[in-house]
Amino acid sequence: MNPKVRNLSTEVLSDNWYILRKVTFEWQKKNGEWQKQSREAYDRGNGATILLYNNNSKTVILTRQFRIPTYVNGNESGMLIEACAGLLDKDNPEDCIKRETEEETGYHINQVQKVFEAYMSPGSVTEILYFFVAEYTKDQKVTEGGGVTDEEDIDVLELDFSKAMKMVQNGEIKDGKTIMLLQYAQINQLIKYN
Repeated sequence: MNPKVRNLSTEVLSDNWYILRKVTFEWQKKNGEWQKQSREAYDRGNGATILLYNNNSKTVILTRQFRIPTYVNGNESGMLIEACAGLLDKDNPEDCIKRETEEETGYHINQVQKVFEAYMSPGSVTEILYFFVAEYTKDQKVTEGGGVTDEEDIDVLELDFSKAMKMVQNGEIKDGKTIMLLQYAQINQLIKYN
């Protein structure tokens, strides 16, 4: 517990989809003064994401789906290209990402490597996202993917790694977790060019 925080209280503002809370607390500033503050925190649970890559074909697997928050914030089509991801739903991160990989992309992956974890929007969202990478082969494709619920309508994309990096540069890929994973792959030379 942080000794600079006291009198913490929470009020649920909404629990329609996930939980939105108003959190009121006192924060001790550097000068020793206590200041009362209120913030809203959106709790949707923690999640996991993965970049599937194939070093032989120099490709990555990404997804494309409609995201209403991007649509209402100026994304004309609402479609977003992303790395496969999902909420933990009480699973551990590794089991979650293996399940989500098969549901969304159709690839059955046995081996995954956790590379880091990050808060994606710590000013308002409680979620920690666990980041993974895994090499895939064509014979690991067991279904078409696309998601398992009626609400999921996911396109599976196999892209040249170099094209995916250009799509980051030109703004076609704007999703933070995807950019982070692609940059991780580039920095760590997961795709090796001779």
